[in-house]
Amino acid sequence: MAVRNWDPFRELDDLRRQVERAFEEFTGDWRPRFTSAFLPGMSARSYPLINLNEDSDSYHVTALAPGLDAESLEISVLDNTLRIAGEKQAINKEIRPEAYHRNERGAGRFVRTITLPTPVKSDGVTAEYTDGLLKLTLPKVEEAKPKRIEVKVA
Repeated sequence: MAVRNWDPFRELDDLRRQVERAFEEFTGDWRPRFTSAFLPGMSARSYPLINLNEDSDSYHVTALAPGLDAESLEISVLDNTLRIAGEKQAINKEIRPEAYHRNERGAGRFVRTITLPTPVKSDGVTAEYTDGLLKLTLPKVEEAKPKRIEVKVA
């Protein structure tokens, strides 16, 4: 007698495939609207992976994005929203996607939008891309900087 362990993730993946098949039959050519960077289907993953920290004057974003062409990077800031977009080229374009047994080093266009805690000065943003790390410095607007309040002793 074979024992099969219950795997809830396998069952969720089967359910996702059934729903996709139902949409394909209904519309003919259904493409997922909410695909994540580089991953087929409805899997949720953000790219590039980031660290966000702050000091009294600025926010600092470090994005792990190896293998990008720096010319493809598009960085924009509006109020407190940071948008990082670009394209990661395939390592070997001659290999057909269906020839892979496993492909975890995806390629293609990506967009990552990050909401910052406060608005920033978009004209003071600096960006540097070195050794696969994208480092951004986003200066805070004056209203968002902490104010030191003097305490008077009576």
